[in-house]
Amino acid sequence: AKKKATNVSIKSELLEKAKKYRKNISANVEKTLEKIVREYEIQNWEKENKEAINSYNQRISEHGVFSDELRSF
Repeated sequence: AKKKATNVSIKSELLEKAKKYRKNISANVEKTLEKIVREYEIQNWEKENKEAINSYNQRISEHGVFSDELRSF
């Protein structure tokens, strides 16, 4: 994806240490932000899909699943 420049405020001591250890600030911020966003998406998936899940469960409760008649167990 295309990258976009942005401004970020970071504690000066932390920034100095990162530069001292030759850490790529942009790459590490991006990696951490991707992880945070992914965790948020995972945590909120069920909440965002609750209505559809409840609807599906209600339909299955009322009508069963298509393979009910085919199963031997």
